[in-house]
Amino acid sequence: MKPALSLIAAALLAATAAQAAEPFPSKVIRMVVPLAPGGTGDTLARTVGEEMGRQLGTSIVIDNRPGAGGLIGTETVASAAPDGYTLINVSPSHVINPALYSRKTYDPIKDFTAVIHIANTYQIIVAHPSLPAKNLKELIDLAKKTPGKLSYGSAGTGSATHLNMELFKSMAGVDIVHVPYKGSTPARMDTIGGQVQLAMDGLLPVLPLIKDGKLRPLGLTSSKRSQVAPDIPTIGETVPGYATDVWYGILAPAKTPKPVIAALHGAAVKAMNTPATAARLKQLGTDPVGGTSEQFGKLIEKEAKLWAKVVQVSGAKVN
Repeated sequence: MKPALSLIAAALLAATAAQAAEPFPSKVIRMVVPLAPGGTGDTLARTVGEEMGRQLGTSIVIDNRPGAGGLIGTETVASAAPDGYTLINVSPSHVINPALYSRKTYDPIKDFTAVIHIANTYQIIVAHPSLPAKNLKELIDLAKKTPGKLSYGSAGTGSATHLNMELFKSMAGVDIVHVPYKGSTPARMDTIGGQVQLAMDGLLPVLPLIKDGKLRPLGLTSSKRSQVAPDIPTIGETVPGYATDVWYGILAPAKTPKPVIAALHGAAVKAMNTPATAARLKQLGTDPVGGTSEQFGKLIEKEAKLWAKVVQVSGAKVN
């Protein structure tokens, strides 16, 4: 029996050594998108992921895992093997969900390793054209004169559109009633129809409606004006200190080896700098970022602290 056991042990050791010696990557990589197909996050993941795969000499397949505001897909990756073959494309919901849910879930910092900050996008406060407020200052004045009389639509309780607006309300000192919807589209349609006077929404979906006069732009949440709509002011120009960029980036499970993270980061940088990918990112109205993995990790830490406070002030909770 002893010789047989020795042979088995030797075979296992040989297999382990061979596996350890395999260059990365040696198989297909899965990138989880904790959102439904077709949105900004999904489109960014597919755009960058496809070229990243080419740079790495493999394929990166997109695995959409929507549900619970991104919680389901994110928990899947938090428990995945830290080998670089399971990644996730994240947005601010990554740091919002742990503060929002009553039950214990993933840790947005300890359970993940940052790979790269892909890009920032824009959210905007828009109004029905009948609202007697032509700009953000006038909206604040109107809301202070009529507390609790105005209402705004969001993509749902705990969404970035909800919490970005709650942060604005807190900093501007106004009382505007929140009306949560199941997604941005129904909130947008009810704002156009006048059922709610305001909405917090993504910039790109509302730009055609702004140009057609169906919605009035009041202020961008971002730290700077958008290149695709430079005439729209930021909220921070009226409410000093307000700035929340809607960011997207790639993470891997915690304890993924540093050489693997370096390979993924290098491929992502090259992907974002290829003419076709760069043009697509611009077409989507995003601001590509890049930077180091460490810089993205520090951003996530900062954002986690910010949104934990906003969730607490808003009183939003999900069981």
